[in-house]
Amino acid sequence: MCVHQEMAERLLSSNALADAPNDHGADHIPTGYDPTLYRIRHSAAHMLAQAVLERFPGTAIAIGPPIEDGFYYDFDLPRSPTEEDLQWLIERMRALSREDHPFHVREVTPREARAIFADQPYKLALIEGLLQGQVDENGNPMGDGAVPVITVYQQDHFVDLCRGPHVASTGEIDPAAIQLMNVAGAYWRGDEHNPMLTRIYGTAWRNKAELEQYLWRLEEAAKRDHRRLGKQLELFHFDPTAPGMPYWLPKGLKVLNELLAFWRQVHEEHDYQEIASPLFNERKLYEISGHWEHYRDGMFLIPIDEHTTYGLKPMNCPNAMV
Repeated sequence: MCVHQEMAERLLSSNALADAPNDHGADHIPTGYDPTLYRIRHSAAHMLAQAVLERFPGTAIAIGPPIEDGFYYDFDLPRSPTEEDLQWLIERMRALSREDHPFHVREVTPREARAIFADQPYKLALIEGLLQGQVDENGNPMGDGAVPVITVYQQDHFVDLCRGPHVASTGEIDPAAIQLMNVAGAYWRGDEHNPMLTRIYGTAWRNKAELEQYLWRLEEAAKRDHRRLGKQLELFHFDPTAPGMPYWLPKGLKVLNELLAFWRQVHEEHDYQEIASPLFNERKLYEISGHWEHYRDGMFLIPIDEHTTYGLKPMNCPNAMV
């Protein structure tokens, strides 16, 4: 057995890791996010990762943060997960909840961290980012002057690079209040030049009633989805030749014109004046307004020559300032 393997096994023994204090990592909870739900969802993401590694041994794991109304985790899987796989994963997560595994935490040295995640390339990349003070364990930019601290969390036999916070144990998560939602593709660190990973989304709540209420809200929102209503009411349709841009049908155009007439009436009553400006402008306008620096990567650009580039305006402000 090599030195790094011995170090990793010693570190991950129950005697080497301490129970995570309730306030550990609490300062990382975003403002406005319910602290209890944040801990539940962050912990559920770790439970998902453990389940995936059991279902797909040797999988490379990336990041798994809480998000609004849920969580996700990115994996470099050997194949796309099937419905059968997803059902197995959620049942395993619920079993982990019933098994009531405590969450343990420990601050580790860079050498220890590299040993623990020696076979996890994405974790190794995150560790280097932490050490260089560039990104946290979820790949988010760190503030200037941030001191890199590496901590690992463990529940059962699963260990993850993480700053917390988490619930005290998996038993605090109601097995009837967690659900896997859908699967999508996601580039590592959001860069199309990096590998495409499999992102599994889930949601977790305090109890079954909250989960059912959330699922009901999603169902009601789907009924009001503009794409669904547009087709049902014959208001507009989309064609692959113009992705994201609707073809307004007679009924839809009538509704649109009525809305525009109402909008104009209200603005006139409040002494607003209406203008119309060019859709395309030379790059210089966006540089003057300050929009170029922030929006150029997402703009539709038409380079004319080495000195001239036109761009579709990202918003009306630059032209309104002319």
